[in-house]
Amino acid sequence: MNNVEVQTELAAIQGICAALVTPRRQDRSQVDLGAALELIDFLCRSGVDGIVLLGSTGEFTHFDLEDRLRLTQFAIKRSRVPVMVNVSHSSLDGALTLARQACSAGASALLLMPPHFFRYGQQEIEEFYLRFAHELGSAVPLLLYNIPAFTSEILSETAIRLLATGLFAGIKDSSGRMDELRRILVVKQQTPFTLLVGNDRMFVQARAEGADGAVSGVACAVPELMLGLERAIRSGDAGKRDKLQARLEEFIEWVERFPYPAGIKEAVALRGLK
Repeated sequence: MNNVEVQTELAAIQGICAALVTPRRQDRSQVDLGAALELIDFLCRSGVDGIVLLGSTGEFTHFDLEDRLRLTQFAIKRSRVPVMVNVSHSSLDGALTLARQACSAGASALLLMPPHFFRYGQQEIEEFYLRFAHELGSAVPLLLYNIPAFTSEILSETAIRLLATGLFAGIKDSSGRMDELRRILVVKQQTPFTLLVGNDRMFVQARAEGADGAVSGVACAVPELMLGLERAIRSGDAGKRDKLQARLEEFIEWVERFPYPAGIKEAVALRGLK
């Protein structure tokens, strides 16, 4: 898949993509599929541009491969918007297994962070991604997933080299570091790829400087807020943008009083969702 084809595929999943929390059954650690599908219906009705499954907001580390596959299959069948699936795992083989299953289920794109738990250097991270891309050999767009709070950081230099190979459709950056993001945005002007910001605090600034959209935990609980911000940015309504940005900051302040992502889950529950 060349860059033009990749951009065509990814055009459908830009904008506001809600990072889904993963409901669990009360009596066990398994996914509550019924509750998850109700949440997907709610997000589709709200007008989000896409849904992201089993990311950090979705607590993917709590679920085995079978549970992750089952949620992926049912969610993609249920959703009326494109679904991106995080296929991150502690090992290369595990990530490849999840990726092949997600592709078979009809995922619109894949997200992949460096292997979690152990820390790796930039050379090892680069080799991991190149091996993954070559072994997967899939036409489904693959995005780098940078989230140093939970695994090894992908430095901007490493991300730029990987994106230059043409094997990756873009990057979701949850680093919270605008300096690193800007280095990638400079390269984006010459080499087309998709950049989604994964830190809600940075959304307005990153969007103003050229990011294509967001993978947003806030959008799972209050999609109206993030969608309103996106509309204000697109229309150039600075007054409305600043007002909604203040509301976003207020919401984030409340959410951050809880261990992540408990605050998002509580906010979803307060909306009457299971």
